[in-house]
Amino acid sequence: MSPVLLGQLRHTFRALAYPAFRVYASGQLVGTLAFWLQTTAVSWLVLELSGNSGTALGWTLALQFGPYLLFGLHGGKIADSFDKRRVLLLCSLGSATVTACLGAVVLTGHIELWMVYVGMAAFGSVSVIEGPARQAFYSEIVDLEALPNAVGLGSAIFNTSRIAGPALAGVLIAVTSTGTVIITCAVLALGPAVACAVLLRRSLSNPVRRREDAGGIREALRYAAARPDIIAVLVVSLLVSGFTFNFALTLSMLARTEFETGADSYGLLLTALAVGALAGSLASGRRSGRPTLNTMLLSSGLLGVGTLLVGFAPTLWASMLLLAPTGFAMVYYAQAANQRVQMGVRPDYRGRVLSLYMLVFLGSTAVFAPVVGWVMEEFGARSGLWLGGIVAIVTPVAVMLAKRSQMRRRTTVITGKAMP
Repeated sequence: MSPVLLGQLRHTFRALAYPAFRVYASGQLVGTLAFWLQTTAVSWLVLELSGNSGTALGWTLALQFGPYLLFGLHGGKIADSFDKRRVLLLCSLGSATVTACLGAVVLTGHIELWMVYVGMAAFGSVSVIEGPARQAFYSEIVDLEALPNAVGLGSAIFNTSRIAGPALAGVLIAVTSTGTVIITCAVLALGPAVACAVLLRRSLSNPVRRREDAGGIREALRYAAARPDIIAVLVVSLLVSGFTFNFALTLSMLARTEFETGADSYGLLLTALAVGALAGSLASGRRSGRPTLNTMLLSSGLLGVGTLLVGFAPTLWASMLLLAPTGFAMVYYAQAANQRVQMGVRPDYRGRVLSLYMLVFLGSTAVFAPVVGWVMEEFGARSGLWLGGIVAIVTPVAVMLAKRSQMRRRTTVITGKAMP
């Protein structure tokens, strides 16, 4: 291998030079595989129980991510207040317990739709605490220079599982049963707990020392409100995530109602999306500094274009072909937004500000997923993709126009002359 290529590989995977990151990443690989197996199995289960209802599937996502709206900031406060290794260990055990209970009910044949709703709400309640702790923990196991790479590789792990998980789930559902797949998820969900148990015996690279003036949730909200760069990320994330990041909903409906195929084809659609997402994760991980606002807005627009085109794709294979670049833009945008928050805040505020970002990024799904589901029921599965694509294009354009207007006003105030 040439020295140049070797150097590029080291740069792309530089976070792996930290032993704690390697342990943590191993646990996350197993845990995210469980998540995607579960997401695919539960989506298919809801369609079976509801008679292909897009609204029912939308409510499933809403209940899973709804707890972020109610308790999201409290999750960030917990992440900033306690040892994140212990928090993540307990969350892993909690997720495994919830999944095991749901799988057991499915296997007994007594499952009803409301039980799935309860299970997803419980799973989401655990995720409210786990999410901010998981994201903020990267900064404690690598140096700041390697933080974008650690976040990018974390996303790459997530999307590697997204590639394997849906396709594997589709095959397992066809060969065994939905309940068996969900029980398997419960066992795999223990992976992060094992990794955190190992890390509790090791010292961290950059343990966060909480300052006396760090305050609580109210102080974190004031801190974020005074930062226009953070506000811009939150506004874009609210709309793009809420209307566009519903692929578990839109693609399952597309596969079942437009292409009239089974769970295995739905898994292939998610896998195609994840192949592009993995490439996007590795590309974003090569950054060494904080991404610009323009990078985030441009990638959002490209995501919108890709989503629109998928909505017009005439066949399953055409959809799969278009989903790869769409997945690349999706993750490149998401990582730019995440890294702008991660690298732009004080370390002892990171957990709470990240929880605010995740409240908007994931909580918006709870608000808009039922709307997208209803639109698809009324106008067809493709309409959900068209709606998401339009929002992902219009939102960054509106933010750019607002930014330009603000710059024009500032120039007028400073110079007394209008900006051309």
